[in-house]
Amino acid sequence: MQAYQREFLGFAAAIGALRFGEFTLKSGRRSPYFFNAGLFDTGARLARLAAAYAARIGASADAFDVLYGPAYKGIPLAAATSIALARETGRDVPYAFNRKEAKDHGEGGVIVGHPLAGRVLIIDDVITAGTSVRESIEVIRAAGAQPMGVVIALDRQERGAGERSAVAEVQDLFGIPVFSIVSLDDLIEFLEISESDSALRDAVRTYRSRYGV
Repeated sequence: MQAYQREFLGFAAAIGALRFGEFTLKSGRRSPYFFNAGLFDTGARLARLAAAYAARIGASADAFDVLYGPAYKGIPLAAATSIALARETGRDVPYAFNRKEAKDHGEGGVIVGHPLAGRVLIIDDVITAGTSVRESIEVIRAAGAQPMGVVIALDRQERGAGERSAVAEVQDLFGIPVFSIVSLDDLIEFLEISESDSALRDAVRTYRSRYGV
């Protein structure tokens, strides 16, 4: 685990964005942990999240030309990550996001910000059913640009309706990589090195063995 990943998990837990207990997910599964990126809801918190996105992009993502944040959650993520990249790396990366409905006055259209052109990197919080990614790719391709990858905050590394995870399905279906700041494997390692309660570690490992890919 990289230092920025360990720091990210520690900060997420400190502010309650990463919680432990017993949570019923949309799938009906009972999970021993829950991640809510919506709780990065202040300037300082969002800056820490964006710095983690920037670090992950710098570590793994291939060359790209534009950041794209799908409405609505992806909008502040793309904007803040663009700021973090400029601050941390000196690279002035343009960003864009979409409107849910096309504007028929003023500049019009569905895209706000930099024009979608060249290689586009999608910034989102998580991937569940892959619907947001699919819609983003349609928007990007309609603009004549090329989707080249997706960056998310957390990869739960668990099966969807079938044997594969939502992340694996997106990668296979669209032929683009998905990068995450942290994964369930990273979370388990974090719990081990942070000397957390053994019952919690066992619960997360059990969940991984039951639902993991």
